[in-house]
Amino acid sequence: MSLRIYGNRLLKTLSGEQTRPTAARVREAVFNVWQGSISGCRWLDLCAGAGTMSAEALCRGAVEVVAMEQSPRALAIIRENLQRVKQGDQTVEILRGDLMARLKSLQGRQFDRMYFDPPYASSLYQPVLAAIAQYELLAPDGEIAVEHRRDRLTIEPIPTLEILRERRYSNTTVTFIGLSDESLRELQKIK
Repeated sequence: MSLRIYGNRLLKTLSGEQTRPTAARVREAVFNVWQGSISGCRWLDLCAGAGTMSAEALCRGAVEVVAMEQSPRALAIIRENLQRVKQGDQTVEILRGDLMARLKSLQGRQFDRMYFDPPYASSLYQPVLAAIAQYELLAPDGEIAVEHRRDRLTIEPIPTLEILRERRYSNTTVTFIGLSDESLRELQKIK
């Protein structure tokens, strides 16, 4: 199976229901919200599936992409898709394994844009967002886009993060999260 992304590029996807590619109109909407901030950014794709969102980020000028996925079958497709669209000095890193352990391995790095799209029935939402905050993976002006079912996301407050906005597309919602004002003030004091 295949799908098209930015620039009319064709990507492969896994057959069956092991991964659920982000719908074309949701992908387009996310990149419209982030228009002007992808070029030159550091991108983290959590539960990358076929790497579609990472490929879009590369096509739109991200300089660094890190894609995380647990499925061994998906890794080969992610690698092929990202190598197909990668240009020049863009860097791509593909990490396999337990998401929580892999997030800890990224401690000390920061990302400008993150896309988090786990299986909708997953219990990963809260622990992953808490880990992103704990390991300080989000750059000061960074944002996380969390894809979820419209009626199924409850995020317990995380002191350093706040919900910035939500966009609804049929049964899918994307919640955009950034650093809280208090966290940003603390960062300014450190500088």
